[in-house]
Amino acid sequence: MSELPSRLTAVTLGARDMPELRRFYRGLGWEELPSSDNNWAGFLLGGVLLALYPVEELSAEAANGAPAPAGWSGLTLICNVDRREQVDSAFAAAVAAGATAVEEPVDRSWGGRSAYIADPEGNRWEIAWAPGVQLDARGALIALGG
Repeated sequence: MSELPSRLTAVTLGARDMPELRRFYRGLGWEELPSSDNNWAGFLLGGVLLALYPVEELSAEAANGAPAPAGWSGLTLICNVDRREQVDSAFAAAVAAGATAVEEPVDRSWGGRSAYIADPEGNRWEIAWAPGVQLDARGALIALGG
């Protein structure tokens, strides 16, 4: 292969407290892969793997041992929902599972509706509904726009 394929197969979050982060994502009702433990954990989400890996080990591999940034990294993960009203119910469910409310659900100037939460380690998630977004049966994004 002479080029990088245009695909995203996994997102890895460096975890400072693996047991707590695993507990949070299981608390959302997400099924953890059977091979998961406190050295590595995975959740298959609509065709993309959400991986959790101890931050020190991830830093050694991906950042030449540089320390992980404190606070928000500037990265936001997005979970699109099928209908506008699902933003509110998904937001409430995430907060009930232990997420921190960052921004309550609001209608956006771009025509959609979204809210922001943070997991126990501050990783930001946007829960969004956007006109024209099409998801397949797994929840994978298959089209964007009208």
